[in-house]
Amino acid sequence: MSTTEIERQWTTRLRHRAAGKLPPEKLLPDTQPSYVSSWIYVFGVATLSSLILVIATGCLLALRGPSWWHGSYIGHFVNSLHLWSVEVFFFAMVVHLWGKFFMGAWRGGRTATWMTGVVTFLASLLTAFTGYVSQSNFDSQWISTQAKDGINATGGGAYFNVLNMGQMLMWHIVLLPLVAIILTTLHVILVRVKGVVPPYDDNAAATVTTEGATK
Repeated sequence: MSTTEIERQWTTRLRHRAAGKLPPEKLLPDTQPSYVSSWIYVFGVATLSSLILVIATGCLLALRGPSWWHGSYIGHFVNSLHLWSVEVFFFAMVVHLWGKFFMGAWRGGRTATWMTGVVTFLASLLTAFTGYVSQSNFDSQWISTQAKDGINATGGGAYFNVLNMGQMLMWHIVLLPLVAIILTTLHVILVRVKGVVPPYDDNAAATVTTEGATK
C-alpha cells in the first residue's frame, strides 16, 4: 500500500486530527498556568477523585448485591464509603460549578466545556436519585413512594417507574453511570483542548471602568 493510500484511510485521518487537536504534551502537560494554584481550581480535581471512588465502591456493591451491604460488616462499610464519596462528589461538584459560573468559564470558546459540565451535573443528580431508591430499605421506600406521584403527573411514570427496584437499580449501575462517565471524559478532554479558563483581568476591568468614567 502506498503512502498516499495510507494517508487517505479514515483511521489515519482520524489519528492525525486527534493528534493535532490534543497532542500528548497537551493531554498530559508538565506545567500549568500560575493561576491554577488558586484553591478554586482544586474542586475540579476533587470531583474527579471522588467520582473514581464512587465508581470503585459501586462496582463492589454491584458484585456482591444488597444482602451483602445490609448483612455484612464489610459490605456495610463499603456501602457507607460509597455514600460518603457521593457526598464529597456533590459538594466538590457544586462548588466547582458555581466557581466556574462566577469566573465565566464559557469565555474563550469554552461553551462546550461549560455545557458538558452542567449536563454532567444533571445526569449525576438523576444517578443519585436512582441510587437512593435502590437501597432496599425504608428510606428507599419513602423516597420512591413520595416521588412516584410527581413523576406520574408528568407522564413519565410509564417509562420511569420508581417503584420498580430492578429498573431503578439497572438505571443506577449501568445506564446513568455510563452517561456520567462519557460526559466527564468529554469534559476533561475539552478542558485539555481549550485550556483552563483564566480569571478575569482586574487591570483590564479597571481600565474599562476608568475610561467609562472619563467619557
